[in-house]
Amino acid sequence: MTLKSKLMATGAAFLIATGGMVYADGHATHPETGETLASDQTFTYRDLDESPSIDPGVAEDSAGGDIIRDLFEGLYNQDASGALIPGVALSHEVSEDGLIYTFTLRDNAKWSNGEPVTAADFEFGWKRAASPELASPYSWYIELTTVENAAAVIAGEMDPSELGITAINDTTLEIRLTQPLPYFPDMTTHYTLFPVPEATIAEFGDDWVKPGNMVSNGAYVLTEHVPQERLVRERNEMYWDNENTIIDKTVSLIIPDENVALTRFLAGELNRTDVPAGQFPRLAEQYPDDIMSVPNACSYYYTINLTDTTNPALLDGNVRQALSLAVNRDVIVENVLAGGQWPAYTFTHWATAGFETPETPIAAMDQAERDAKAKELMAEAGYGPDNPLSVNLIFNTSESHRSVAIAISQMWKQTLGVETELANQEWQTFLETRGNQDYEIARAGWCADYNEASTFLDLMDTNSGYNDAQYSNAEVDALLAAAKTSDNPQAAYTQVEQIISQDVPIIPIYHYAAAKMLDDAVEGWPYENFQQKWYSKDLYIVAE
Repeated sequence: MTLKSKLMATGAAFLIATGGMVYADGHATHPETGETLASDQTFTYRDLDESPSIDPGVAEDSAGGDIIRDLFEGLYNQDASGALIPGVALSHEVSEDGLIYTFTLRDNAKWSNGEPVTAADFEFGWKRAASPELASPYSWYIELTTVENAAAVIAGEMDPSELGITAINDTTLEIRLTQPLPYFPDMTTHYTLFPVPEATIAEFGDDWVKPGNMVSNGAYVLTEHVPQERLVRERNEMYWDNENTIIDKTVSLIIPDENVALTRFLAGELNRTDVPAGQFPRLAEQYPDDIMSVPNACSYYYTINLTDTTNPALLDGNVRQALSLAVNRDVIVENVLAGGQWPAYTFTHWATAGFETPETPIAAMDQAERDAKAKELMAEAGYGPDNPLSVNLIFNTSESHRSVAIAISQMWKQTLGVETELANQEWQTFLETRGNQDYEIARAGWCADYNEASTFLDLMDTNSGYNDAQYSNAEVDALLAAAKTSDNPQAAYTQVEQIISQDVPIIPIYHYAAAKMLDDAVEGWPYENFQQKWYSKDLYIVAE
């Protein structure tokens, strides 16, 4: 096996060099690169948890998004570098005032039952996702698009029929915004804005997402789903670009233990899995052809409950500042994780397009200065050896999350004398606990829905659906609103980052890197796609 990995300057990361694009199916060799293809084109990968839903209108997690992008297709997709490419939409036009988008849809897009995909399917999907009846946890995303009447529809003040999206005819879709949003087309790659089949949903209700019931328009169809175990999707013969797809089957296996998953990868049972915390250097040396680490548009943080259900001590800004200062982020990324992650002193990922990481006081200090300041603030808040603080920290079940939590709890203990009770919860239970503010401090991670800083910072808006801290700052709200109409939103983003660094509703810990074991035989992985939005239809497996 030849060495195919190389060191990336941006993330000090190993990459596997990719092959050419996928153009045909059923050939012994790749039609463009000439590589010999494996006879079994099955891509099997590990997921940590069962996703809460694979209904585009109800889903809320990134792992579910990976599945949905195989089963459904929106207006646009992303290519290997993250650029927009046609999905169901071939193109769009924008009115001079930037408020009306008119999408031209392809006429050969079909549902898996052979029915045509039309503009009406998008209109139904958007209005369904915004409707109070569905109670989508991601309905707020539609409001972020600034589509006309979104806020009122979501609040139940207007009927979903009033949402600013209209099917002009089968292949023409009009979307009306309330303010210009230059990155709006990029937002359409998110699953909440995908079409869904109205007749199928009417027939099966909530069961429409089960194998045998689901009708979808992506490159794959759902053929098997065993909750908490496996989900299988196979080629959709009705997909408009089926002839240019090589992967026949994609299998997602739920494996909660990272080390068990690694063992299965090394045994050849998986094509992709996560690198367990701290093991990247060893694995990179032993398996250089099968490892990767590239910047990934996600931020890892702890969110702090600021409601009356929290620990009263956490309502003291000095306490929150002290807890943040006492986290040695360099130790977390270099010793605990060691997979190419970067220490985070802002919420927005450093590699986000157009974003300039602002200076904050905490980032300007060294760790000794941070620890000294943390002790000072904690004493001012009235906590110390004679009055130690105790807090609860929850995280979803994962050895990596546990490792980070243990390390941070030890930092808090050593620097501040804080006692931390750790508790892990199964993913769906964890989401409910955190979303209901039934916690004190909780692990959180946010992956960008599109490549622009607002996808992170909008979570700090008072009315954000994922503002699990229930943080509210009128100045932050005003700055975020102003950024949407600004020719230079960076100034507003800088101020927001500086304010939340002072208020500490969240404790940014690190910016993600996609540290994965990826079978050397898998080609077509989108290493340069910052959001790591991958599509099975773009992959292929070469013969060993």
